[in-house]
Amino acid sequence: MLSTEASAFFNGICDLSAIEKSALLAFGNGNSGELFIEYREKESLRIENGVVQAPNFVFQRGFGLRSFKDETSRYSYSSSLDEKSVKKALEIVKSHGGDRSVEVRSSAHSLYEHGHFIDSVKLEDKIRFLQETDDYARRKSENIRQIVVSIDSSWQVVAILTDEGKKSFDIRPLVRFSVYVVVEKDGVFESGMYAGGGRFGYDSFLSEKTGKLYVDEALRQAEVKLGAIKAPTGEMPVVLGNAWTGILLHEAVGHGLEGDAIRKKTSSFHNLLGETIASPAITVIDDGAIPGRRGSINMDDEGTDSRRTTLIENGKLVGFMQDRMNARLMNSSVTGNGRRESYEVVPIPRMTNTFMLAGDYPREEMISTVKKGIFAKSFSDGQVDVASGKFVFSASEAYLIENGKVTTPVKGAMLIGDGPSILKKISMIGNDFSLDEGVGTCGKDGQSVPVGVGEPSVLIDKITVGGASL
Repeated sequence: MLSTEASAFFNGICDLSAIEKSALLAFGNGNSGELFIEYREKESLRIENGVVQAPNFVFQRGFGLRSFKDETSRYSYSSSLDEKSVKKALEIVKSHGGDRSVEVRSSAHSLYEHGHFIDSVKLEDKIRFLQETDDYARRKSENIRQIVVSIDSSWQVVAILTDEGKKSFDIRPLVRFSVYVVVEKDGVFESGMYAGGGRFGYDSFLSEKTGKLYVDEALRQAEVKLGAIKAPTGEMPVVLGNAWTGILLHEAVGHGLEGDAIRKKTSSFHNLLGETIASPAITVIDDGAIPGRRGSINMDDEGTDSRRTTLIENGKLVGFMQDRMNARLMNSSVTGNGRRESYEVVPIPRMTNTFMLAGDYPREEMISTVKKGIFAKSFSDGQVDVASGKFVFSASEAYLIENGKVTTPVKGAMLIGDGPSILKKISMIGNDFSLDEGVGTCGKDGQSVPVGVGEPSVLIDKITVGGASL
């Protein structure tokens, strides 16, 4: 069992029972909290312009001890996994607990492989894979002026002991592979990037087929841009492609539905629970329990099992994403969304895999209704103000729609709007739902965690399209 393997692992590097016994003294007198213990290995491999860069290996271990009551929270952490360091942390959190039984529990699900995969493939074989991918790209196109091929992987083991005496374990693999190219033709330079990954090992992922697929897609994106014209500006209909365009939903809507923003009333959605905030065809889900996905976790970083949480149902706001502290303060239920970047920081409400459910329309039918507009197939980056929901997103691949047909590629297109308004301007939802390829990393309050996004193609009846300087 996973809990047995993780427990044995920690007992091999520290006196786990002594650390837990000391940590329980942090809880009592109405205080809640948790002890979070972490061990992590990270490996980054990269080839740039045919040159193998120095491999980067990081080993990280430590604990964080938190005690909270109402809105007051105290936190201490250390990179030393020993009883003495925990006792020092107790001096900071200053609570008084007592003896209690400890219940070792396992998650209700096991969503990914948990074997130590980083050393399952020899370093020279991983480098050879990167070199072969680089060679294939150079044979594929003489227009390539720069190529970067990289693998980033992580193997994390966590143990969580809560004030309730519940002890949970998780072992989390994570892999991300990417290809970035710059092409040049007649003095014009353009770039393309394709990446993917998830919570699994190398065996089923790093293959010649994967390398060629990623190169082909990165090159296709770059070469499309070579023939692109400047994007039109103004208010117009926009059809969004599926999968990665869900990042707009994540940023413009998802962050506003996290429990801390709702409780502090810094979200534009804070007083709209039970209200219709979107088209009746829209249902939005956050689900951390999808096997193998980048944003999935067997349990969150407070020991709560991950689960499927409906946020918007048939246009109505029905739920929020909660960690333990905000759920208690709001007299709500935890949803398995208490996440943290590492043992050095406290958990906060975070998304896992956030997406919109499919509708009934083929993408071609949506496009056929647009006389003049934009088809935004994918995004590169964006900025969002959570309080207002206002956003600006840059389209990494976009095309004109003219008289119901996708025609010329455009570049520099930026979508400008706000989350609350945009939800009511979606009139058609596609039947082509897909999650992204497994590339997302979300930043909040200085912390970064892996996430997933997804949606079907959608038709936004009217949105402002701005043009970037080219």
